[in-house]
Amino acid sequence: MTLKLYRPTPDGQMEPSPVEARDYRRQLRSRRWGAAALENPEVGKTNPAIAVLFIVALLALTFLLLVAGYASGFWG
Repeated sequence: MTLKLYRPTPDGQMEPSPVEARDYRRQLRSRRWGAAALENPEVGKTNPAIAVLFIVALLALTFLLLVAGYASGFWG
């Protein structure tokens, strides 16, 4: 036995919700207003090379900080 979910119709009655596809993106969409906009216009795309370079620079800075801390006896 399955649980049927009901939704209101424009004339005030209730109808069972249709069976949805197994695609998870269908769950992100509103049945009433259509597909949701999954874009963020406030943020521009980042170049992947710049992002990788930034992470590598953070790793190098962290490594140098640890080496300098152990060499000076600060962590010791």
